[in-house]
Amino acid sequence: MIDDFLYGTAGHAGPAAEVEAAVRAAAAAEIMPRYRQLAAHEIVEKSGPHDLVTAADRLAEEHLTASLTRLLPGSAVVGEEAVHADPAVLDALAGDAPVWIVDPVDGTRQFVHGEPGFCTLVALARHGEVYASWTYAPVLDEMAVAVRGRGATLNGTALHSGSPAPGAVLKVAMSHPDYTSDAQKRALLGLRTDGIDARACGSAGLEYLAVACGAQDAVAFNWEFAWDHAAGLLLVMEAGGAQSTLSGAPYRITGGNDLPFTAARDGATAERVLQALRAGPRNQGPGHAGGPGPCRQGPDPAGGS
Repeated sequence: MIDDFLYGTAGHAGPAAEVEAAVRAAAAAEIMPRYRQLAAHEIVEKSGPHDLVTAADRLAEEHLTASLTRLLPGSAVVGEEAVHADPAVLDALAGDAPVWIVDPVDGTRQFVHGEPGFCTLVALARHGEVYASWTYAPVLDEMAVAVRGRGATLNGTALHSGSPAPGAVLKVAMSHPDYTSDAQKRALLGLRTDGIDARACGSAGLEYLAVACGAQDAVAFNWEFAWDHAAGLLLVMEAGGAQSTLSGAPYRITGGNDLPFTAARDGATAERVLQALRAGPRNQGPGHAGGPGPCRQGPDPAGGS
């Protein structure tokens, strides 16, 4: 069913390009008219001041839910805002139906502050496997697409993550240690060591894009929400990269992962990051507040949702 949808049958092109069009349309209708135009009543805290939702998040997710299920009848949607309203929505990730995984505004804090480092994330999965993904940064005019087994592109050009230069200091974006458990904090602080230039992440989707295009060496995250990671992990893997949880097992969109986990430009880089995470804090420094972000312009390093 998903293969027919993505690749088409009898030599005809599949409608994957229609998904890209749907993502662009949702951003044009619901996100960009509110960019730098949000009213105070359109911004709401969820769990706290670092976890925001806006009218753009809610309306863009509704727009995508309608358009994506029209494109693939019988599919379900697991969206960040729908799960916040009803956690049982997550059950669709383990179900039989194809499921769209949607983060309407990844990097909501950046969006609220009028900064360009946010994106819309869509992934298509079934039985816990991700088959395709779309990462769209509307202000930056960047659309990254990945299809399992068929590679990744950015604005139509093939993406190749490559490898860091031998002996180079690794550039790694990581979860902010203040927002994690004690054990995960100790693991993440292992990245503050010689040979690794670690900084707090911005939009997860744009951090993955930076890895996929070789502008950043790795990411390390301590939270596992599928809407933040499904699209970007496939993008990195199809660009030639690697990913792993702390135990060495691959990240699963259905949850229960051994955290933190990493995605990197290649397998050797992923293993270096895992070794640092397993070692815990050594030679801790103040960290860094900058970084390459996506292929052209970096996200706000303060983090996003």
